[in-house]
Amino acid sequence: MDMKLKTMLVSSLEKVFFDKEPTPIKGRAKLSMLKADTAAYQIAVYPASELPLARFDAEVTVESEIANYVTVSKVDFVPVRMPGANTEDGDWLSTAPGMYPDLLRPAVNGVFHVMNRQWNSFWVSIETTADTPAGTWPVDVTVTLKNGWSPEQLSFKSTVMVTVINAVLPKSDLKRTEWFHTDCIADYYHVAPFSEEHWALVEEQVAFAVKRGINMLLTPVFTPPLDTAVGGERTTVQLMKVTVENGEYSFNFDDLGRWIDMAQKCGIEYFEMAHLFTQWGAEHCPKIMATVDGEYKKIFGWEDASNGEEYKAFLAKMLPALTSYLEARGLKDKVTFHISDEPHVDHLSRYKELREYVSTLIPGYPIMDALSSYEFYKNGVCELPVVATNHVTPFLEGDRPDEFWVYYCVSQAYKVSNRFMAMPSYRNRILGQQLFKYDVKGFLQWGYNFYNAQYSLKHIDPFADTDSDGAFPAGDPFAVYPGDDGKPWSSVRNEVFWHSLCDLRAFKLLASLTSKEFVMELIEADGEVTFFDYPRNADHILTLREKVNAEIAKHI
Repeated sequence: MDMKLKTMLVSSLEKVFFDKEPTPIKGRAKLSMLKADTAAYQIAVYPASELPLARFDAEVTVESEIANYVTVSKVDFVPVRMPGANTEDGDWLSTAPGMYPDLLRPAVNGVFHVMNRQWNSFWVSIETTADTPAGTWPVDVTVTLKNGWSPEQLSFKSTVMVTVINAVLPKSDLKRTEWFHTDCIADYYHVAPFSEEHWALVEEQVAFAVKRGINMLLTPVFTPPLDTAVGGERTTVQLMKVTVENGEYSFNFDDLGRWIDMAQKCGIEYFEMAHLFTQWGAEHCPKIMATVDGEYKKIFGWEDASNGEEYKAFLAKMLPALTSYLEARGLKDKVTFHISDEPHVDHLSRYKELREYVSTLIPGYPIMDALSSYEFYKNGVCELPVVATNHVTPFLEGDRPDEFWVYYCVSQAYKVSNRFMAMPSYRNRILGQQLFKYDVKGFLQWGYNFYNAQYSLKHIDPFADTDSDGAFPAGDPFAVYPGDDGKPWSSVRNEVFWHSLCDLRAFKLLASLTSKEFVMELIEADGEVTFFDYPRNADHILTLREKVNAEIAKHI
C-alpha cells in the first residue's frame, strides 16, 4: 500500500487531537490492575497516503489469554463550541472552539473508519472480573487498514504487558448519582414515554450507568422539575398515576414498581425521588398530571405556588401513599427525597418552610439537595447538603454531616476537578484522590444524559451539540451518547471518571491492608492534594496507581 504510517501507544490520560502528534507512553508498554478493575490505553495512528483518500477501513483483532476482557473503540471527534466559561486557571487543553476527541464509537460490522492525514486513536479497555486469571499477559492488538481501491492492506501490531494482581478490587461504598433524564431518551429516539420501546432503551442506559459506578437513580415519580424554563414544560415522564374523583386523590404505583424492578435488576441500590418543588428557589410546583373525573390533564405546575394550600393538601395525600409503597418494597433505607435544586441564601426562608412541612409527611427519610451555602447546613435547614466542590472549604473547616456529599457541574471550572471536554483528563481522574482524602461518601453530577438545550427549550442532537445550545461547557450535559443501536456509547470523560472511582476503591483496599495514613503518603508524595491544588500532570496519577497496585500485591 502506497502509504506512510505512524503509530504509537498513548496513555488513557492523553487526548489525541487530529492535528497534533500525541505523547507516547514512556518506557516499556505495561500496566497493572486488580481483579474487578478497569484500565485502558490508546493506540494512536497517523496514515499518510498520497492517494486521494479521505479515510480507510480498519479492522481490529485482539489476541491474548485475557482477550475476553478486552474491548476496542474508536475515539471520534465531536464539535466543541463552548470549551469553558471560566478558563482563568490556565489548566485547559485549549480555550478555542473546535473538534475534540470524546465519543467512543464501537465498530460497525467489525469495521472502524480511520481518517487519512490525521491522528486517530483506538481506545483499548481491559475490564477484569473477580474470575480473571492472575498473571502477566501480553495483549496483542492488530489493526489492519484497507483502502477500498485495491486488495492491498497494511497491518501493524502493538503489544502491552498487562499484569493482573491476585486481589479483587472491593465493591464501591461511594453513593453516586448522575441525574438520569428519562424524557431525553424518549425524545431522542422518538418513542412514546414508557412504551415498551422506551422501557428497553431506558434499561440499556441504566445498565451501563451501573457498570460505570452509578448506584443511585433519579426516579421520575413525576416529571423532574430540572432545567426547565419558567412557564415551560419537559416531556411528561410520570411513573405515578394520579386519579381525582369528586375532589379525592388516589394513586397507582404499578409503573413505579416496574421501574424499581428494572433498576434493581441492573444493579441500582438507591433511589432519589424527583424534586418536590421547582429549581433555583422552590417557588413553584412541578408538573403533576392526573385523571380528573375522567379527563387526563395537568393539575399542578408553574402557575401554582409551592406553599399553596392545594399543593400542600396534595402532598399530604401523595407522600404517605408513596412512602407506604416504598416501605412495602423494603426500600425505607434506600430512598432519598429532594426539596429543590441549588437554592441560594435568599431562598432560605421558603426552603425552610417547605422542608419543615415535607418532613412531617416523610418521617425518617433523608432530604438531600445540591446547595453551596453553609448557612443552610449550619442553621439546620438541610441536614444532607450536596456541596459544590468549589464551596467545600467551610464544610471542611467546620462541621459537616457524617454522610458528606459533593458535586460539580457547569460552575466548577476554576482550579477544581471537572470533566469538560477541553480539560486535560488528569483534572477528571484526580477526583478519586480527593474523595479518598476527605472521606466523601457521595458524589452527584447533574447530566448523565441531558439531550436538551438549556431550560429544555428544545431537543438537541448530542453528536452535533455537546454544550446544550452553547449554554454549558462542552461535556457538562451528558456522559454517554445515544447509540444508533439503542445502546449508550461511552465517552473518554465517562471512562476516565470511572477509572478515578477504581482508584478510590484501590486506595480503600490498600488502606484496609495498611492504614489511611500510609496511602496518603503515597498520594501526596508529589505534593499536597486538595480540591483546589494537586499535581497537574498525568504521570502523578498513572505512577501512583502502579505504586498502589504494587503495595496491594505485597500485602495480600
